[in-house]
Amino acid sequence: MKIHEVRALSTEAIEAEINDTKEELMKLRFQLTSGELSDFTRLRYTRRIIARLSTVLNERFRNPESEQNHE
Repeated sequence: MKIHEVRALSTEAIEAEINDTKEELMKLRFQLTSGELSDFTRLRYTRRIIARLSTVLNERFRNPESEQNHE
């Protein structure tokens, strides 16, 4: 998910996406410890998605008038 795609989402959608992505990261970690995970780059990619989503969410909380432009 690119940053321009994240910025196009509503705040509620970003929060939901963060929760979904965190669940996916938890599943990937379980797969890693059990030896089932073959593509280790998915861990890094998933963490970066969470970081992008969190960054945009924090920007909106710090600057509420920018949120009105996106909804």
